[in-house]
Amino acid sequence: MKIVFMGTPDFSVNALESLIEAGHEVAAVVTQPDKKKGRGEKVQFSPVKEAALKHGLTIYQPERVRDEEFVNILKDIAPDVIIVIAFGQILPKEILELAPYGCINVHASLLPKYRGAAPIQWAVIDGEEKTGVTTMQMDEGLDTGDILETAEIVLDEKETGGSLFDKLASVGAKLIVQTLENAQNGKLNPVKQDNEKSNYAKMLKKELGNIDFSKSAVEIERLIRGLNPWPSAYTKFREKTLKIWDADVSEKDYEGNYGEIVDFDKTTFTVKTGKGSLIINELQLEGKKRMTTDAFLLGNKLEKGEVLG
Repeated sequence: MKIVFMGTPDFSVNALESLIEAGHEVAAVVTQPDKKKGRGEKVQFSPVKEAALKHGLTIYQPERVRDEEFVNILKDIAPDVIIVIAFGQILPKEILELAPYGCINVHASLLPKYRGAAPIQWAVIDGEEKTGVTTMQMDEGLDTGDILETAEIVLDEKETGGSLFDKLASVGAKLIVQTLENAQNGKLNPVKQDNEKSNYAKMLKKELGNIDFSKSAVEIERLIRGLNPWPSAYTKFREKTLKIWDADVSEKDYEGNYGEIVDFDKTTFTVKTGKGSLIINELQLEGKKRMTTDAFLLGNKLEKGEVLG
């Protein structure tokens, strides 16, 4: 198939590579404009642009895909299908209907659940036992188009946002190739989404990681995993920010205040929560490297009764 590929972050790269490997003609890659980053304002390319450059593909970076000039470029390319994966702009109807096979999106959840910006992390935070990837025929709504195919995976007990991101990127790369093959062979049976079963996965903000120790240990531990590696879960320790990277749940309830350090030994320390307690295994104090709790305790003498937050 002749493809226009639209994508921007790391999650999109695996699929682009898979489409090339499968022998499809990627006539153009569309990604977000370059950004300036850091004090030196060095220009930074998106991961998809980096991959496209590696393969010598034609690249477009429109500020607005809906501008007439860019829509005409797409018309001149005349793709069979437009593949969209975490692109970052809303497509107008004119583009959605431009190609014979339309626009097909790869979405990192089992739709209709977790429509929106952060389906991977929310699946972990909410304690889902399974999630997956959906290929969807795009319409003008937000992740509301007909479901084409799905691929399901079971979350590991210690699944993080980062580990699940990598797994679903790989799953999605295989699924889009399969979906295009079935589309060409007339084997797809689009299914309308049940809107009553949808759940919006809102965008992640840094403040979400501020740990509320009045919540249960189970909820906090899932938050820690879901926000690993970004934006991370954190609290305050002696007026400095303390990121928590890994913890275990204990059903044991202690007397004291929420967030209080209620127990510790040479390798871990335990914090009281709204239900049960949290055993801290890995952390990072402001200005320091990420480390295991036993390494942290070598340089920080704790006292029972100290309160985090």
